[in-house]
Amino acid sequence: MSSQGKQATSWKQRVLTGLKAWRFGTVLGVFLLVMAGISWRLVDLQVVDNEFLRQQGDVRTIRVESIDAHRGVVADRHGEPLAVSTPVQTLWANPSETDPEDPGLAALARVIGMSEGALRQRLRDYAGREFIYLRRKVQPAMAREALELGIGGIYSRQEYRRYYPAGEVTAHIVGFTNIDEDGQEGIELAYNQWLTGEPGRKRVLKDNRGRVIKDLMLIRDARPGKDMELSIDLRLQYLAYRELKAVVSAHKARGGTLVMLDVNTGEVLAMANQGSYNPNDRSQLDPANLRNKAITDLFEPGSTMKPITVAAALESGKYKPETLIDTSPGYRRFGRFTIRDFRDYGALSLNDIIVKSSNVGVSKIATELGGDVLRNLYARLGIGQATGIGFPGEAVGVLPARPKWRPVEEATLSYGYGLSVNALQLAQAYMVLANGGIRYPVSLLKQDQKPEGHRVLSEEVTLAVRNMLRNAVAKGTGGRAQPGLYAAGGKTGTVHLVGAQGYEDSQYKAIFAGMAPIDDPRIVTVVAVDAPQSGEYYGGEVAAPVFARVMGDALRLLNVKPELEVSDAKATASGERG
Repeated sequence: MSSQGKQATSWKQRVLTGLKAWRFGTVLGVFLLVMAGISWRLVDLQVVDNEFLRQQGDVRTIRVESIDAHRGVVADRHGEPLAVSTPVQTLWANPSETDPEDPGLAALARVIGMSEGALRQRLRDYAGREFIYLRRKVQPAMAREALELGIGGIYSRQEYRRYYPAGEVTAHIVGFTNIDEDGQEGIELAYNQWLTGEPGRKRVLKDNRGRVIKDLMLIRDARPGKDMELSIDLRLQYLAYRELKAVVSAHKARGGTLVMLDVNTGEVLAMANQGSYNPNDRSQLDPANLRNKAITDLFEPGSTMKPITVAAALESGKYKPETLIDTSPGYRRFGRFTIRDFRDYGALSLNDIIVKSSNVGVSKIATELGGDVLRNLYARLGIGQATGIGFPGEAVGVLPARPKWRPVEEATLSYGYGLSVNALQLAQAYMVLANGGIRYPVSLLKQDQKPEGHRVLSEEVTLAVRNMLRNAVAKGTGGRAQPGLYAAGGKTGTVHLVGAQGYEDSQYKAIFAGMAPIDDPRIVTVVAVDAPQSGEYYGGEVAAPVFARVMGDALRLLNVKPELEVSDAKATASGERG
């Protein structure tokens, strides 16, 4: 090889060697610069800009959560719970963290009682969301079992669920809430604002799966709803419900109602209806059973108004208890309309008119007094007016007012036709007769002190009427209403039910309204049974025995001293049908 070629080769080698050195130096320089940049950033984040890094971490791990506040407790007058809120768990999912194809979803579906296909499809449908409910307000054991499956994106949180210890016995009074604990019926609805609590807020630390690791700070404490005590005595409520349910079943009736009042305070001690429902399990609920019939359903009170007509007569000064009224020949005609008695009773005193339940007798009194006199007393007793109990859906009823009363209108008004009341209004009217003439506002809330009432009738008039009611039970149409060892007074009523075409010939409401002990009344009770189908349908046959059983047991529970000897109690008259 020539010297010239050797020189060229040597030059190329030197160039290649220089290029290698230059590339190495360049790469090394870039590497050192990158390392210096990373080192500076680490120093910047850890030392210079540490606060920014901490805030970003907190944003991803620290959350503000609400603290549920439970509703107030509803209790009876003795503190027995009627509605309480119990802690439960709600299962929820973050679909963005849950794989719809996760094989563990099959087990989760079984735990929460959901079809596997529906669960997977639900996760797919809401894949873009971060929160969906899986199962609300379940027992903690179910939530624990679901979480132990270890499926990503499945969480639980504590909530409260309303529970009603007395179930169907107090359902129409207490009512119920929806799943969000908002009142829907009864006391739960009427006093929803009072019972509802105020949620709190707290700051918590969560892990990357959204589980709470630590409570960091309480922002605002939860405030539970306020408690309330009802006037109801749960012992008497159970008693009333049991007897009402038994009579409705025995007589194959359409339904029934019972109301019991304390005559000296106006407090409702018991209020039962048939049919009822279980507020703890409303899966098979019949909407027709939601009504508190004692307040929402109206009816013509029938013969239970006769003692009030007689009270109007005594108040007028034109009549005395022994005043005789000629009821012969046992009927009165008003054009095409005829009023009849069970038979021709002849001359009857005011006392005997109540004992025999004479339509002719009271109608003649009404004719002389006039419709306005009767209406005025009915209104003073609360008929045709709201009771002020504050219960949702209360029906006021109808108390007619005429510019000029026709004789037939006066007659029918005297024995409880042509007007309508609810059972609570009728009980309130009898409360006035029982306590000596004072009308107290009725209440479902326990009264810490005796409420202020106003006088409606004189003690003399009410005492005379109570003696007549005593005789109606002792030897009249209310014979089956005698409550064991206590003397009672009351009046039967039997009225035709109203249907789409007017009065139904073969459908009746059996009613009994009364009080005991009759010498110093403590409680008033109204019993009404709708459409009994067993063959018996008179108030004295169907409703009066319920009154007797309920009042006898109730007075014993209230520690009221018996008035009668056993022999006297067994000697009660069977009475007429009434």
